[in-house]
Amino acid sequence: MDDPASPQPSAGAAPSGIPRAAAGDDSGDLRDHVRLASVPGIGARLRRLLLERFGSPTAILAARPDELQGVGRISRKLAHEIGQLANDVDVDRLLESCRERGVRIIAETSPDYPRLLSRIADPPGLLFVRGGFVPCDALAVAIVGSRHATDYGLRVAGQLAGGLARAGYTVVSGLARGIDAAAHRGALAAGGRTIAVLGSGVLNVYPPEHDGLADEVVSHGALVSEQPPFAEPFAAAFPQRNRIVSGLTLGTVVVQASDRSGALITARLAGEQGREVFAVPGPIDCRMSRGCHELIRDGVALVGGVDDILAGLGPLFETATSADGTAVETPAELVLDERERAVLAAIAPAGARGSDPPLVDDVVDATGLQASQVLATIGVLEMRRLVRRLPGNRVARS
Repeated sequence: MDDPASPQPSAGAAPSGIPRAAAGDDSGDLRDHVRLASVPGIGARLRRLLLERFGSPTAILAARPDELQGVGRISRKLAHEIGQLANDVDVDRLLESCRERGVRIIAETSPDYPRLLSRIADPPGLLFVRGGFVPCDALAVAIVGSRHATDYGLRVAGQLAGGLARAGYTVVSGLARGIDAAAHRGALAAGGRTIAVLGSGVLNVYPPEHDGLADEVVSHGALVSEQPPFAEPFAAAFPQRNRIVSGLTLGTVVVQASDRSGALITARLAGEQGREVFAVPGPIDCRMSRGCHELIRDGVALVGGVDDILAGLGPLFETATSADGTAVETPAELVLDERERAVLAAIAPAGARGSDPPLVDDVVDATGLQASQVLATIGVLEMRRLVRRLPGNRVARS
């Protein structure tokens, strides 16, 4: 999850991935979304301020420079250049290239936009996607860490990713060398889904040696970027990318990180977004463990295995659908066996449907199980904090 090690354009440089040509007179909503997204200097926060002021990308691009200067920190120079820079984009050529290469463009206003990501303070206006999202991707966990991971870090990242994938979670990371790549590979090896968020365009994979891994990710998840499809990696894109990694997930696990690692940015963003943060401890004399130890010292949950992650994830923002089509209200439900699911399904939330929570005998009747089996299963569900016993031999969902 660290920034690329090789020299890149300066932090203020613009992505160079959109073909430049004289654009036609297009007023299509998607075309104007793409034009606005291509203007250097307009990031997610400024874009949101502009939309709040003008209402749509079309109106923003039609605004006069003096009107634009009244929004946020838009400089006089940028206000005069927005229209010209946006019209330099050959949108038709870009859209055709995306169609030919299987790249979807998902605007924030689209029903296909990830719900978890839409809840952060500065969601990307556009996502360029190879592969696709499915409903169970709402149950996702990020695994991030250093490019310079040790064998221990790589092994743990793969094990955690595999365990999460087998539990029904989608694993999200940044396709970088080291921990990120190990997380993607661990999820794939377990037959799970994984999503890679890039700091370059989805048709210009960075680092280049991960082209093959990127193709595997596309086949079992998605490559995602807010940068245009052919964009070169540039320094400022990687910290921005990290907010998407954490924003797509319920929680972020830091496996290894030095005290200046980009993975710590992702952890901080996850906390600011109201998501859970976890850290894996390591040897006290290992530089790659310092960042994790600082997180743990500051109160982040320590991870000794996948169960610690599953136990530490809070309630879902809203009911989600697991990979097998089951409605899920809390992450712990993903690891239930058939009997536990049946008992849980028979226990309605307190006060649901205008009736009292069911008696244990009602649960026995509804499931067809022996009373001893139901009681034992309720005990397991209590330990998982999914149900609670009430006076009068009743039981309710927590």
